[in-house]
Amino acid sequence: MERFKNYLIQLLIVPIALSVYLTQIQIEGYKDIEQRIEKFMMLPKGEYLKPMTLGYEQLVGDIIWLRAIQVIGDKVVTSKGYTWIYNALNVVTTLDPKFVYAYQLGGVTLSTLGNRPDLSNMLLKKGMKENTTVWQIPFYIGFNNFFYLDDYESAAEYMSLASKLPGHPTYLPKLAARLYVQAGNPNVALEFLARMYKETDDEKVKSALEQRIKEVIVERDARFLEGAVNRYKEIYNLYPDNLQDLVRKGIIKEIPQEPFGGFYYFNSSDSRVYSSVVKERMKVYGKK
Repeated sequence: MERFKNYLIQLLIVPIALSVYLTQIQIEGYKDIEQRIEKFMMLPKGEYLKPMTLGYEQLVGDIIWLRAIQVIGDKVVTSKGYTWIYNALNVVTTLDPKFVYAYQLGGVTLSTLGNRPDLSNMLLKKGMKENTTVWQIPFYIGFNNFFYLDDYESAAEYMSLASKLPGHPTYLPKLAARLYVQAGNPNVALEFLARMYKETDDEKVKSALEQRIKEVIVERDARFLEGAVNRYKEIYNLYPDNLQDLVRKGIIKEIPQEPFGGFYYFNSSDSRVYSSVVKERMKVYGKK
């Protein structure tokens, strides 16, 4: 009889508690976004919260997840805010270790939008331990190591691991092999970005990746034009006055179109090519 009473109490308490929690979320939706994010730091660790859910781990995890995705990717989220978001995602995946999408979207968002590849990799590596056959998780770690941490060897290793898991796309083994030998090649970077773009369905992440693709195109074009400038110098023993000289002398057929709507120009002071829009050349793809 006592056990039956406890069971009834659990059935009553959990829905009431969840209703209160949902009402709180709705109210807080009208407050400043940073204040809402700060609430994530008030969450107890997943290990402590789990016994409090009375067996409703996945349900509570889903509620926290829904609260987190309301602010993920918002333009006003600060670096500190993404630390708070990571805390929420860490709790969610402790309550529901098999929640693959939380690892995937959370991992990509923390690095691509939050510029926190360290937190992203922590979350994704946690996901790898719990979901050993999901190829996307090591794929995303490889992405982080390539684009944000400049660790090409590690990126290739994770890509290779992803290419051995069930359901992986046919392009993965080839891409992993190219990373091992051509990691500093902008064309490899563009292929990686294109694959990453195809694998995500979050519009904010897609927008960030589109920006990144354009930046890499600028780097690729600048390298191509610098090669043409050097050929010009070898032939004429001086640098061209401008890039149009390369076309007039038949070194190249045309100047590539600048993807941001600007133009490319040759800077004689350092003998390098730049975009009128992107003021600095990318460093991540330089030779190690």
